[in-house]
This record gives sequence, C-alpha cells and structure tokens, in this order.
Amino acid sequence: MSSTSSIATVSLYPQQSAFLRLFALWYFATLMTVWNIAGHTFLGFEQAWIHPVVAVFAACATQILLEWVDARSVGRKPRFAGSWAKFANFLPPAAISGFACAMLLFPNDRIAPIVFASVVSIASKVLVRVRLENGALTHVFNPSNFGIVATLLLFPSIGQAPPYQFTENITGFWHWALPIAILVTGIIVHGFATGRITLCLAWLIAFVVQGVFRAWLAGNDWYVPLMPMSSAGFILFTLYMIPDPATTPIAQGRQVLFGVSVAFIYALLQLFHVVFGLFLALTLVTGIRGVMIAVWGQQAAFQAARNRVQSGVEAFPQPVSAAATN
Repeated sequence: MSSTSSIATVSLYPQQSAFLRLFALWYFATLMTVWNIAGHTFLGFEQAWIHPVVAVFAACATQILLEWVDARSVGRKPRFAGSWAKFANFLPPAAISGFACAMLLFPNDRIAPIVFASVVSIASKVLVRVRLENGALTHVFNPSNFGIVATLLLFPSIGQAPPYQFTENITGFWHWALPIAILVTGIIVHGFATGRITLCLAWLIAFVVQGVFRAWLAGNDWYVPLMPMSSAGFILFTLYMIPDPATTPIAQGRQVLFGVSVAFIYALLQLFHVVFGLFLALTLVTGIRGVMIAVWGQQAAFQAARNRVQSGVEAFPQPVSAAATN
C-alpha cells in the first residue's frame, strides 16, 4: 500500500499510464456498484442488502488504516491525504474487492464472514508483496479472489454464491442481454485500458481445450464440462477476476502462459474432485508467479551487487528517500 506499490501498479498498465489505471479502477468500481444495485433490486441476488454495504465499508476502512500505518512507518504522507480528489481516487480498489466478496460468497444471514473476506482481501495487498526489478513493491494475489478463497477454506459453512442468481429473475431477451452486456463492458476496458485481452482469450481457449479433454477422458459429451461458461458468474470471473493488472503479466507471451496455467490447474483440481476450482486455480497460479518474481528479483539484485563489487563501486545502493518514491 506504499507509494512504491502504487508505482508498481502503474507500471503494469499499457504505457505505464496513471490515467489508464484510474480509468480502469473507476470503470470497474462503477460497474460493480450498478451491478450490485441491479442484482439486489431485480436480478435475484440472494444475499442481503447489508452484505455489499458492510463489505465495501470494511474494505475501504482496512485500506485507509493500513495505508496510514504504512505511511507512518516510513515517514511519508498517506496517499489519500491532501485533497478530496486523492481521497476519492484511493478508494476504488477497496470498493471493487468489497463488492466482489459480497457478490461471490453466500453467507446465509451471517455478516462476519463477509467482513472477514473483505478485510483479508485488502490485507493481502500489504502482507504478501514482492519487489520488482525497479525496486517497487507490488502485491502477489488478486485481493478479492484471495479473500474469497480464505473465507471458503476457513468457514466450512460459507459457500460460493449460486451462479443462477445473476440472472435468476429475468427471462427471454434479457436472459441473454445481461451476459452479453457484461462481456462487452469487460472487453472494452481490457482493450482500452488494461491491455489484458490476450490473457482473457488465452484463458477461454485453454478452458475449452481442457473441458473437451476431460469430457473425452470421462466418456461424456464434449459440452458437459463447458456448461460453466454459460453463466454470468463465469463471465465475471473471466473479465473481472483473472485479468487483474496488478497481479498478472503485461507481456503478451506471459499473458498466454498465465491464462493457460490457470486453466491447467483448474483441470487438475476437477480431476481430483476439488471444489471451488476457479478460485483455487487463480490463487495457486498467482502464488507461483509471486515466488518466481521474488526469486528472479533476488538473483537480479545479487548479480547487480556482484557487478558493482567487481567494478569497484559500493556493494549496495544508497537508500531512496520516501519523498523520492512519491
């Protein structure tokens, strides 16, 4: 949550554009707000109204608190301080995570698990970070996905939201129009702002391939393992969970590898009858990627220090001031 973390996030957008980052965050936050209002009003979301409210509040409060603690620890100004614009632009990431946790978990009438999921989502951005080659810190896991997985594993009584709730109360034309609208809005933002269209396509193609293979392996019709693709929940996962710019590669080839890896891990989990396969697969792949980044970063730092020693320069760089990282 530090300034270096913010710099790292911007560096993972096309042209390292701060504008594209803010555009994507506000775009996602607005869509999630509209979708939750529509979902609880007439689409058929089965959670209570209080769940998205407390989820967003808990996520935002956690992000503000952790940013204040981090800023105090290094003697810098919190990123939300200074103006109302800075404060407003600081909140969309937390709001997105809160909405996602409230949409994708079903806690019956309990509130505490939703608060837990939201807090863990944001806390993971501070507790699990790796250092990039430019020296900036960035979080490893997709926040909302990590919070959802932690809640599903630690609260056996909590389940995944039923996929049918996203279109439960609409029929006919609207039963098709809503998933198409979600698909179009996701394609727009990833094509214009995040540069993750390649990742989405790689994931979809790999999902089809693994589904057809599993159908052949089990002697089923080819379309049976592909049924999840017909739900709005799957589209949500594909366009709003997997291609998180802060936790996925920006290079096209690595995007393909990332998407294929998630599909491969998902297939393995299905073969071993492990539930919550989509969320677990994404968590495992982002975790492995984080370990690889950390290892490469250590190797690069060691080689740089070795080169400095061999050239007669000091072994370690001078520390960068907090002001210089803002």
